[in-house]
Amino acid sequence: MKFLKTISIITILFLSSCSELQQVVNQLPQGAISNTDIASGLREALDNGIDKQVTKLTLEDGFFKNELVKIGLPDELQKVDKALRGIGLGNLADQGLKTLNRAAENAVKEATPIFVDAVKGITFNDAKNILLGNDNAATQYLQSGTSEALYNKFSPVIKNSFTKVGADKIWKNMITKYNTIPFVKKVNLDLTDYVTQEALKGVFTMITIEEKEIRTKVSSRTSTLLKKVFALQD
Repeated sequence: MKFLKTISIITILFLSSCSELQQVVNQLPQGAISNTDIASGLREALDNGIDKQVTKLTLEDGFFKNELVKIGLPDELQKVDKALRGIGLGNLADQGLKTLNRAAENAVKEATPIFVDAVKGITFNDAKNILLGNDNAATQYLQSGTSEALYNKFSPVIKNSFTKVGADKIWKNMITKYNTIPFVKKVNLDLTDYVTQEALKGVFTMITIEEKEIRTKVSSRTSTLLKKVFALQD
C-alpha cells in the first residue's frame, strides 16, 4: 500500500493537464487523499494567509512599517511632497504619507471577511488546476476571481477610512497649499482609487507569503490536512 501511494504521488508530479490530474487522484489508494481533501487543503492554506499575514496589516503601522506593502506616493503627489518640504512643511508631508497607510490599515480591518467568503468558493475543479502550480498559484486564483468585486467593496471602506483618520482634511490642506505655489501645475488626484489599488496589492502580497511558506516548508504545514495535500507537490 505504501509503495502504491508513493507511485501515485510521483505520477501526479509529472502530470500537467486537469483531466490527467483528476484521473490520477481518483486512482489513489483509499484513504490516501480525496478530491475534497485537496480543495479543503487549498482553502486552509489561503485561510492561513488571511489569518496570519493579512491581519498583520490591520495593526498600527501594519502598512507603514512593512516595506513589502508600504503605500508610497503616486507620481502626482511626489512633486507635492518635494515642494512642501522645500518650503519648510516637511512635517505636513510626513503626516500626509502616514495617513494614506492608516486608511489602508483601517480598511483591511473591515474588509477581511470578503476574502474569507471568497476562499469558501474554491471547488475541486479550481483546486486541481492550482495545486501543482507555482508558489502563488492559489493567491493568483483568488486575485483573478475576486479583484473587481473586492475593489467595489473596498473602495467605500477606504473613503470612510480617510475621514476616520483625517486623511481627507490633511491631503486637502496639502494639495491646496501646493496649488497656491506660483507656476506649479495644479494637482487633482483621486486618492481613494489610488489607496484602494495599493491596499489590495498589499493584501495579496501577504497572502502570497503564507502560500509560499506552506508550499516550500514542511514545518509551515500546521495541520494533518495541509501535510497530506501539499506533499503531492513536493
